[in-house]
Amino acid sequence: MSPSWTAGAWTLLAALGFLSCCSFGWCEASRTSGSTSGGSRQEEGPSSLERVKRGWVWNQFFVVEEYTGTEPLYVGKIHTDSDEGEGNIKYTISGEGAGSIFIIDELTGDIHATERLDREEKAFYTLRARARDRLSNDLLEPESEFVIKVQDINDSEPKFLEGPYIGSVAELSPIGTSVMKVTASDADDPTYGSSARVVYSVLDEEKIFTVDRHTGIIMTAVADLDRETQDRYELVIKATDMAGQMGGLSGSTTVTIVITDVNDNPPRFPQKMYQFSVSEGAAVGTPVGRIIATDADMGENTDMSYLIKEEGELFKVTTDVETQEAVVSIKKPLDFESKRTHNVVVEAVNKHVDPRFVDLGSFRDQTIVRVSVSDIDEPPIFQPVDGTIMEVQEDAKVGALVGIITARDPDVKNKPVRFSIDRTTDQEMIFHIDPDSGAITLGKILDRETAGWHNITVRAVEADNHTMVSHSAVSIRILDVNDNPPELATPYEASVCEDAKPGQLIHTISVVDRDEPQSDHRFYFTLAPEASNNRHFTLRDVKDHTAGIQTQRSGFNRHEQNVYFLPILVVDSGPPSLSSTGTLTIHVCGCDAEGAIQSCNATAYVMSAALSPGALIALLVCMLILIVLVLLILTLKRHRKGQRMAEDEEDMRDNVIKYNDEGGGEQDTQAYDMSALRNLYDFPEAKSCDSGPDIRSLPQWIQANRVGGGAEGAAAAAADFSLFKGYIRKKVEQADADLSVPPYDSFQTYAFEGTSSPALSLSSIHTMSTTSEQDFSYLSDWGPRFRQLAGYYAPENPEEERS
Repeated sequence: MSPSWTAGAWTLLAALGFLSCCSFGWCEASRTSGSTSGGSRQEEGPSSLERVKRGWVWNQFFVVEEYTGTEPLYVGKIHTDSDEGEGNIKYTISGEGAGSIFIIDELTGDIHATERLDREEKAFYTLRARARDRLSNDLLEPESEFVIKVQDINDSEPKFLEGPYIGSVAELSPIGTSVMKVTASDADDPTYGSSARVVYSVLDEEKIFTVDRHTGIIMTAVADLDRETQDRYELVIKATDMAGQMGGLSGSTTVTIVITDVNDNPPRFPQKMYQFSVSEGAAVGTPVGRIIATDADMGENTDMSYLIKEEGELFKVTTDVETQEAVVSIKKPLDFESKRTHNVVVEAVNKHVDPRFVDLGSFRDQTIVRVSVSDIDEPPIFQPVDGTIMEVQEDAKVGALVGIITARDPDVKNKPVRFSIDRTTDQEMIFHIDPDSGAITLGKILDRETAGWHNITVRAVEADNHTMVSHSAVSIRILDVNDNPPELATPYEASVCEDAKPGQLIHTISVVDRDEPQSDHRFYFTLAPEASNNRHFTLRDVKDHTAGIQTQRSGFNRHEQNVYFLPILVVDSGPPSLSSTGTLTIHVCGCDAEGAIQSCNATAYVMSAALSPGALIALLVCMLILIVLVLLILTLKRHRKGQRMAEDEEDMRDNVIKYNDEGGGEQDTQAYDMSALRNLYDFPEAKSCDSGPDIRSLPQWIQANRVGGGAEGAAAAAADFSLFKGYIRKKVEQADADLSVPPYDSFQTYAFEGTSSPALSLSSIHTMSTTSEQDFSYLSDWGPRFRQLAGYYAPENPEEERS
């Protein structure tokens, strides 16, 4: 029982009971003969239409919940208008709670509640009432249903069924920003009074957050929520029923509100200057140091990138994605002698800037990284650093100066440097170098045509510290001089037809020069002095480094002279001019009408017309015809062999047809294919014209006799049975005469073996049991293979049967 239950509630309870009692009255029911109205009873009488005053008298009952009295609570009274108060009627009830929660006085019909009721558990009870004659136990009225409703009182406080709650809101949210909604439930009757009308209020942190009185929506009450100052708040939300009036019940829950982060803080370096030291000999990419900027935000709002604002030529900065640190490293080699201290300005910038908070200030910060370079002993440095290219004439004398290599000690002390040549790059010792001055001189005579370039490596070391070594590549180009005469490109050989005309070009020659071609450099062609009296050929300079050989006369005869040797002098333009003599070999050949060379050999002249192109074509055509004939003959032979094999397959000898299944008898035509048996009669015709009757007509003959039926059919079949004898005889003779058939037994099967068949069995196996007079005993003389067959055909010996 709620502590808010007061004496006023008991006054209400008494008033409700009084109203319940006053609600009873009389009711009349009119009935006609032959019909029944619910809640009334038919009474027999002499008249078919009678009006009686009889029926149940009650109204809907109410009972207040949470009754705590010691006596049963009066609920109401049921009564029938037939009850005259003499005690002759017995009242009973049944249904929900009858006899346990609700009891009835059998005489008066008064109903009382014996237990404490709770509307939140059950709001109403449905019961049925009966009125019986106490003596006969007959129903005086039809059974009727009534309801007892439990009247609600404010005995249930609001409850937050989903609490405690956890919500979130972003920092710096404006006033009135919705955070979340809370809901309280009241088990009281929402349709009766204000017991279930709930209102909400904030007990704690009401200055930071508010709650809507009717909806339960929590909202921000300030605009300066700062996650970095306080990242969560604990609220107590109270729900009160009776619309918040005095005497209402209440319940509360806890709400935790988490303040989420926004990017409202820029990165900050803890120091305005960092100092690091690095050796000048550190390699490119060596880390100098790490610095980090802090950000009061959290999550991705702390992601930042670093930039170098000054000294970006020698240093670079990268971001460590795991630690968010700035890694400063060397971008180019450092030089202590050039600059000993570097001030690197590093800037940190937020990656995800929220445009809503740009007016809060710049989301970046800078710091200075001071890098001190320490001195080390460095090896000599060549000038130029990337290597040296030198040139020398091909005809330079031994000891001539090629060039001078320069190197110095970069350290402050500037120690003296000594030079040498790496002999792995100059194994022939073509060059020498002065160890003090670095002057490179020739050690051997050069030849550009053998090697146009020489690549050597020069080594420089400190005079008092040979561990400080550096190397430089030196490329020496050999400049060409005209020291090689021009020569014919190849040992040329030319041909001239016997019927060549004067002035006919028979060949073109060119020259090569091992020297490097110079500008305006050219070659001159003339006949050698020893060929000055030549009357057969002339030389014409084309002036493009080539020359043409022409005939000077006609009427060459290879039988008189088949080879001519023509010496040619080639001179270059220098300086100095050089020359050489080459020989051109010219063969005299026989040519056809178009000038095509046929033969250049004098002994083969008579064989020039041995095989003309026409003869070769005719020979190829003959060979092709022979190949076609051979293929045609092979095809015809294969075709004939195929026909013979087809005829052999049609011969029924040596063919045994086997069926591996057992059917249901001759009447069963579904167990196997009958067409396979009937095809046995499609035998090929006999090869000879006198081989007897056409076997293919036998089934039709047999069927015709079976159609005739009776004794006549049987007699005709027996008289003409000789047809089958003749058939078997002819087949045996045909097999004997056919030499191409191997000596195999023939097993013939005939399908027409039914009951009362006039032909009986036609199997050759049972021939010995027929009336055939033919003697097959001669089969035993054919050898062991036919003795078994002779035993089937030979007549039985009476003596053997007796034995």
